[in-house]
Amino acid sequence: MSEQETHSGEMTETDGSNEDTVEMEVDKQTQDELGQLLHQAEAKAQENWDKLLRVQAEMENVRRRAERDIENAHKYALEKFAAALLPVKDSLELGTVAAQDNAADIAKLREGTELTLKMLGDALAKFGISVVDPLDQPFNPEFHQAMSMVPAPDKAPNTVVAVMQKGYMLNDRLLRPAMVVVAKDSEN
Repeated sequence: MSEQETHSGEMTETDGSNEDTVEMEVDKQTQDELGQLLHQAEAKAQENWDKLLRVQAEMENVRRRAERDIENAHKYALEKFAAALLPVKDSLELGTVAAQDNAADIAKLREGTELTLKMLGDALAKFGISVVDPLDQPFNPEFHQAMSMVPAPDKAPNTVVAVMQKGYMLNDRLLRPAMVVVAKDSEN
């Protein structure tokens, strides 16, 4: 059968053996193409798997590093603050030794104590610790703790007339309220 038939506008051989050969060649070509696509897909999957493993390892390293940094931050958070206080301690120790001497000059001890107190104040200020000293200011229950009320005719009512213990702030947070004596209304 060497006739040619027209089917859907294409010329095809009706010889059965030719069709099998063509189909086998098409199947072989399709298999080769599919094999290449499969190989490419496997290579891409392996590449993505390798990337995933590297990213997971990097994430684990970042997590460990962050944990170590947090642990060190907690462990050594006060390191700079403590280092700033050491000269104050040294100065107090020297003052104590000097005060033990019977011939100690009170004026020099006072001067040394004042300098030590200034060093301490500077160290505290360096780390954001400020004093709450509300003498002659209106009483503020957010920052002051009233210990007592006294008549003070020369002061306005609810004015702090004495500070028994200064308060302290750390940046914008109250560490300790000032303990104060407040003027009460002279009519009561």
